[in-house]
Amino acid sequence: MNFLIALAALVFLMFVAYRGFSVILFAPVAALGAVLLTDPAAVPAAYTGLFMDKMVGFAKLYFPVFLLGAVFGKVIELSGFSKSIVAAVIGLVGAERAMLAIVLVCAVLTYGGVSLFVVVFAAYPFAAEMFRAGNIPKRLIPGTIALGAFSFTMDSLPFSPQIQNIIPTTYFKTTNGAAPVLGTLGAIFILIVGMIYLEWRRRVALAAGEGYGTNHSNEPPPVDKTTLAPAAIAFLPLVIVFVVNIVLGGFPGVFTGLIDRFYGANYDLTLALDHAIPTTIAAIRAVWAVEGALLAGIVSVFAFAFGKLKGGFADGSKAAVGGALLAAMNTASEYGFGAVIAALPGFLAIRDALKAIPNPLVNEAITVTSLAGITGSASGGMSIALAAMAKDFIAMAEAAHIPPEVLHRVASMASGGMDTLPHNGAVITLLAVTGLTHRESYRDIFAVTCLKTAAVFFVIALYYLTGLV
Repeated sequence: MNFLIALAALVFLMFVAYRGFSVILFAPVAALGAVLLTDPAAVPAAYTGLFMDKMVGFAKLYFPVFLLGAVFGKVIELSGFSKSIVAAVIGLVGAERAMLAIVLVCAVLTYGGVSLFVVVFAAYPFAAEMFRAGNIPKRLIPGTIALGAFSFTMDSLPFSPQIQNIIPTTYFKTTNGAAPVLGTLGAIFILIVGMIYLEWRRRVALAAGEGYGTNHSNEPPPVDKTTLAPAAIAFLPLVIVFVVNIVLGGFPGVFTGLIDRFYGANYDLTLALDHAIPTTIAAIRAVWAVEGALLAGIVSVFAFAFGKLKGGFADGSKAAVGGALLAAMNTASEYGFGAVIAALPGFLAIRDALKAIPNPLVNEAITVTSLAGITGSASGGMSIALAAMAKDFIAMAEAAHIPPEVLHRVASMASGGMDTLPHNGAVITLLAVTGLTHRESYRDIFAVTCLKTAAVFFVIALYYLTGLV
């Protein structure tokens, strides 16, 4: 019975997310409903002492990353730099390679720290124009954007500033450059196989005589390329974010970052307090590095495009802050939900069943990607899994002599697999922006989802075959 209660709470959360209801509202309802059925007297204490404690703890740690990432994406958009970057990459790759060009455009922007949602808005007008010119079916645009924005740059490539690459650092005491060789090879696998799939889909459509199509919704106007900023200036903030991230956080096995050099292993905040507040640097290093990198990126955009930003930044920053609050609170609520579910007797049965998978990396990959699929959120699913089972993963990995960096990369990549099920917020936004439906375009997004899930096991196999990290 206890097992069914825990399972019902997970299924209920998936159902409400799929139906479009707020996770912030229904995550505590699902969690406390499970507590009510298990021990009614424990409901108030579970809400205050467990759900809220964990939710606030997550927000305290990661909200600045959500906030600065949203603001950086917004200033890149308002400055016009995003359009300049898109145009420059397309010019370099060639308009005749429309699919590859859009994938690389999205990859450059997300790896540079621009949020996934900003990337969708920036890339879509160019994608529509290029697909129309190449007579490629419009229904293939969402899958193309998903491959570039929702896959390898989000969680596979080392030093990605996206939140999916940051969350594991606090559990495994790693940097966001963890397992650079495995992550890079996994990213190459995703890019190559993904492009083979998209090109196959294009050729099948061509053979069937299908073109771009007519009477589409949300068709963007032609892109105005006459007022674009110089490409060198537009790219500079992305380069600054990347470089500052490495300089502050360090490069695994090569050099120690400035944060470790300046602060050491621990730092005690004193100021005028009557007691010291200790901070363990290893648990926070990667978060500080990304925050510093995004701040540097925001300042650099203002330095180069102050004239364009001064008029629209007030309204733009409000929208960015609102989006950051929503994204952070969604994930924090799922984190609180996971903490409550992990405390239920029924979860012990789930955990024991997962422990039956003897390989720690396969165990971690299945757990994380399953919970990401249930919640429809990469960061939310990973947070639930690591909050409940990180200590078990670490113990199993230590017994098998597996470095924590490999645990980090597997967790990060697994989170970005089955998360893009139909109820995922990014998928819904992507389809809404492009004016397409799940029926028309979700098949290709799901193919990228399956590819990402397969890539995790490719990386695990590669580690066992070669020992590369």
